[in-house]
Amino acid sequence: MAAPQRSYALSPAHARLLRASALDEDVSRLKYVSGAREEALRRLGIERVGDLLLHIPRRYLDFSHAYTVEDAPLGEVSTIVATVDRVVEKHPRPRLSVVEVSLIDETGVIQAAFFRQPWLARDIKPGDRLALMGKVEFAYGFKQMSSPHFEKLDERAQSGSIMPVHPVGEGISVAWMRRIVSGALERTDGFVDALPARIRARRHLMSISRALRSIHFPTSFDERDEARQRLAYDELLFLQLALRLRNDANLLDVHPVAHVPGAHVAALRDALPFSFTDEQERAVGEIVNDMAEGGRVMNRLLLGDVGTGKTAVACMALAAVADSHTQACVMAPTSVLAQQYAVKCGPLLDRAGVSWALLTGATPADERASIVERLASGELTVLFGTHAVLSEDVVFKRLTLVVIDEQHRFGVNQRNALRAKGPGADLLVMTATPIPRTLALSVYGDLETSVIRTRPVAGAGVQTRVLTESNRDIAYGAVREALEAGQRAYIICPLVAESDSADELDDVPGSAPSLDADDGKAAPKVRLHSVERELERVRRTFPAARVEALHGRMPNHEKDAVIDAFRRGDVQILVSTTVVEVGVDVPEATVMVIEDGERFGLATLHQLRGRVGRGRDAGRCFIMTHAKKSGARSTAQERLEALERTSDGFALAELDLRLRHEGEILGLRQHGGVTLRFVDLEADVEIIQAAHDDAQEILRYAHDLASTATMPLRIEVVRRYGDVFKEVSGG
Repeated sequence: MAAPQRSYALSPAHARLLRASALDEDVSRLKYVSGAREEALRRLGIERVGDLLLHIPRRYLDFSHAYTVEDAPLGEVSTIVATVDRVVEKHPRPRLSVVEVSLIDETGVIQAAFFRQPWLARDIKPGDRLALMGKVEFAYGFKQMSSPHFEKLDERAQSGSIMPVHPVGEGISVAWMRRIVSGALERTDGFVDALPARIRARRHLMSISRALRSIHFPTSFDERDEARQRLAYDELLFLQLALRLRNDANLLDVHPVAHVPGAHVAALRDALPFSFTDEQERAVGEIVNDMAEGGRVMNRLLLGDVGTGKTAVACMALAAVADSHTQACVMAPTSVLAQQYAVKCGPLLDRAGVSWALLTGATPADERASIVERLASGELTVLFGTHAVLSEDVVFKRLTLVVIDEQHRFGVNQRNALRAKGPGADLLVMTATPIPRTLALSVYGDLETSVIRTRPVAGAGVQTRVLTESNRDIAYGAVREALEAGQRAYIICPLVAESDSADELDDVPGSAPSLDADDGKAAPKVRLHSVERELERVRRTFPAARVEALHGRMPNHEKDAVIDAFRRGDVQILVSTTVVEVGVDVPEATVMVIEDGERFGLATLHQLRGRVGRGRDAGRCFIMTHAKKSGARSTAQERLEALERTSDGFALAELDLRLRHEGEILGLRQHGGVTLRFVDLEADVEIIQAAHDDAQEILRYAHDLASTATMPLRIEVVRRYGDVFKEVSGG
């Protein structure tokens, strides 16, 4: 007789674990996903079910507050659901198409006009039911909307509901995306939450399973906002854990050197021609104390506005390395900046008895060979350099301090390649780009921060004026006055050559021509200034002055020669790109003219104007712009007017954060770093601080997240950021 069949019921915990594992399943396992839809999802970067659930709606159609045509208030953004009656494509002038759609409901007619979207005449058909969202106006006897958001509605659109509109691409419609996401939520509903319940309760956060359902299909906008807060908290917490685990010496199986200050540190302090300010002294103390602690690797950010004396503070750290008989490397993003370090720090290190060298792409072969040999033997203590220090033949005998300046200009792989040359080396990151506190806590939260706000030598300061082309004579008059006084001037251009595309410039809000919402007319295309064209104009305008060009496409030895000539005064006017943004220190330069100022971000403009007024003579910066004055201030105007009002880099950084994405401010997207998808750095101050504090607390009692209680956190960190634990050591 056959043995009776046993049935095994899954425990609730086991069932939740299985649903959690579904997050890692390939997206092709989901219902409705195959063929063109699968390819479309992959083009959107959606490979796993978890990727799909984090692909949140870009907006929502609120049918709970939808108006009829008759009741829709004029002058306000409203949602109206109506049926298409007629579609007409018109061409009021050459190269301008307008698709006019007439829609009706039981109360009246509304017309929607779409500019330069001729394909809509084919996509929208009479009888389609549309939800329109836009500003309602009245003209020619009808209510109208100009280029509204719209969505074709299916049978699922119910009155009184909130419908998500997900980002989609070719091969998948918004309606199909909703169905697929709904199926994914059913497949994973109620999975294990990696975040400990006590933290969820303390921070008043909903469960992750509920948050994902609520962000996609909210019953109210309050519920949607609560869901976004949970996703933002998770994003910040797991980023913090990943960064801290990556940099934890205990996980790298290395033993950091305890740098005990000695004779070289004392000699360097004596060699300084000035005394440190209180802020500098505090920063030195924090850095030296970190380096003296042998149990952990130093990970510190030295943040200082233009001219606040970060270089002198960093020199103290270099001297501490000499006292431990090991080595340090300072990597700068440009040869100009690397050379500036050598010019400023070299004499101080010489007087303190610390050996050093400069290595760039322009270093002669025989000199390079000598530097490499001295590094390998340990004879050389400090190396200043550019990307050239990353070459395989550059080997340190014992690298224990890595200093990276303007680290957002380097890729993640480049930073890690340098740190891999000295596993367990202390890290000092420096930047003159003021960073808002919330951004520092989130993206640089694994770094302890030292801040220098005030200049040791106040200098004469810089006066900034924003001018249009009609007032160019004011800027050129200032250049002429500077030359007559024996001073020097910069002319800054966004492009190197006339043939360069403006598309390669930073995507700065308010900088590009846009369509007028009323008539679809494009603003006239602006011809941007290039170094090549401006060089000739400046030479004609100032024939008695020696004018030279400087840009990143020049060979390093040519750039160095031009900078040296400008420092000596052999060159009076430098026509340059933003290559002078950091590292060029010429006290006699007192005037700067920045062409096409609306094409630069606030941080770049602030850094650029910091090149003048560095000596005893006052500096003047003139920002030329095509941004027109209007009743409603544009983003470009707001940015430029802020530069006229204040020279406080931290205040400007906060404004920049409101105007731009955090990844655009620091170049994170372009350089392989992390961008924050769910976090609002201006509104989420409390969430950012909470995630920062919680990450520190968690790692205090579970330093590697390997305990049973914290293993779900570790799994989620690896799921999001890969195996971060061996990244620095090169494993």
